Amino acid sequence: MNYAKSSETDVAYYILSKKGEPIYYKDLVTEVIKKKAKPVQSLSRAIAEVYTQINMDSRFHHVGKSMWGLTEWNPPETKRSSSAAGTSSSASKSSRRREKLLESIQE
Repeated sequence: MNYAKSSETDVAYYILSKKGEPIYYKDLVTEVIKKKAKPVQSLSRAIAEVYTQINMDSRFHHVGKSMWGLTEWNPPETKRSSSAAGTSSSASKSSRRREKLLESIQE
């Protein structure tokens, strides 16, 4: 991969896909900065810029505790029809799981 001609998000995607597991955001961002070999006047500013780009790119998924992975590693959400018979208890279980997941993401 030609890092110099690739975007920061493409480099981050490459790093994550090669690693195969979520990475702490600061490690991911600093690895991107190293591989891009761009002159950096302010490391904290460069980290913030790359982090913002990753955060806005739908290929990346925040898995919690400042860890980032790839969206493709997560199974797609399936929508259930509430009109189907017997779904009320499974729908409430699904709703509780969703609430717990949202709480863990927001921590």
